[in-house]
Amino acid sequence: MTNEHFDVLIIGAGLSGIGTAVHISQECPGKRLAILERRQRVGGTWDLFSYPGIRSDSDMFSFGYDFRPWNDLNTLADGQSIRSYISETASEYGVDKLIRFGIETEQAQWCSEQQHWIVSARDLDTGLARHFSCDFLISCTGYYDHKTGYLPDFPGVEQFQGQCIHPQHWPADLDYRNKRVVVIGSGATAVTVVPAMADQAAHVTMLQRSPSYVMTVPARDKLTEVLRKIMPERWANDLARKRNILIQRWLFKAAKRWPERMRSYLLRQVAKQLDDQANMKHFTPSYMPWDQRLCAVPDGDLFKAINSGKASVVTDRIDRFTEHGIRLASGKELEADIVITATGLKLQLLGGTQLLIDGKPFDLQQQMTYKGVLLQNVPNMAWIFGYTNAPWTLKADIAARYVCRLINHLQATGMQVVTPRDHQGCAIADMSVMGALESGYVQRANAILPRQGRSLPWRLLNAYEQDRVMLLDEVLEDDNLEFLPRNSESGNKTAGSNSRAA
Repeated sequence: MTNEHFDVLIIGAGLSGIGTAVHISQECPGKRLAILERRQRVGGTWDLFSYPGIRSDSDMFSFGYDFRPWNDLNTLADGQSIRSYISETASEYGVDKLIRFGIETEQAQWCSEQQHWIVSARDLDTGLARHFSCDFLISCTGYYDHKTGYLPDFPGVEQFQGQCIHPQHWPADLDYRNKRVVVIGSGATAVTVVPAMADQAAHVTMLQRSPSYVMTVPARDKLTEVLRKIMPERWANDLARKRNILIQRWLFKAAKRWPERMRSYLLRQVAKQLDDQANMKHFTPSYMPWDQRLCAVPDGDLFKAINSGKASVVTDRIDRFTEHGIRLASGKELEADIVITATGLKLQLLGGTQLLIDGKPFDLQQQMTYKGVLLQNVPNMAWIFGYTNAPWTLKADIAARYVCRLINHLQATGMQVVTPRDHQGCAIADMSVMGALESGYVQRANAILPRQGRSLPWRLLNAYEQDRVMLLDEVLEDDNLEFLPRNSESGNKTAGSNSRAA
């Protein structure tokens, strides 16, 4: 059994974990830092998923790190390219040497007496227990269960004679050539898998219970390609990032301010790409844009697959599985050799790590988030949680920089512990941190997610411009943060001073 102590410990070596590690290594020099990663490679999500066509659903210039611009001209990058980008970033900044691979964290306990975290983990190669301690703990585990995806209880699925596969557990040797494939779902995974499989499969049917908004984006950033010929590449990339962030924010704001107009615009764009207008019923959602995430498809590849006859869409409910396919509520039966259950994610907090404070289990569902980064009543811990209405990394980057400000402030002021407290009695809204979305996976996980407050700093803005100011420019200390000096009694605290941190 080992016991190692660090100033800062990060759980997760995916997009957020590597980005956060780089920020800390650059902005908090001298801090002893380590990263615990359950898998054997960096990448997180982008190492886990390997289904055909896997790609980002955000443009890469704004999805990439702010400190290391994305250089490829593909608007939506494939999964392997993203994993390579994360891995190369880790190597370039030297944080790859800080990763402990094959370490699954099981429990994180805050000890008030010692003023640090004790993390209990297991070495997946040896099965041996591992123990780490740290002054500051950062969770970069995302928000869903990497071990199991969400799978509804389909009646009769055991009778199906073909293969039934969840995209989260894609077999490397799956041969779908000339096979009849049914993809259950209408989200980002489904609209990616369908055109990717259509060329080789006999036919691919996307079976959806209800439609989603699908937006075509250019597969290649031609404007940036031109600008690179007349200015330095870094300038062109920076312009692309700023431009795309502005466009994304405008689209979201427009959807919220003029939902009917945005709805009409999105549907008109789809109609232009479908040869058979009868198919519009499959792309006309009952909800307004951005009540759920939009699905992006490069150069309309999904619509091209449908127009070619290689793919089709069916909107119906599943009655039950049969030996040879799926019987629908309408009575129709879809024959299939392979069924892909793109039915969504199973949400999970902290990668399944149990949280304790002074030996007592701590329920995060009853707590709010402070500025979307810290957790109410949890000392010296950050939760890097990106945007759900914009590229994840935009929020992850500024959240990591905020944590760096906070760590440096603790050192500069001689403080050891910082804990968000709701001294003002901010009412907890009946809404989780992802409550703005009506997606099924969000609603299913409402009971396990932290709450939102009705006002700042306990309410999530989901607005990049305002978040930047709040996290990077505002004074660090306020009446909602309690500070404790090193080795002091718990009752000695400093709160709401007028000191300003850089």
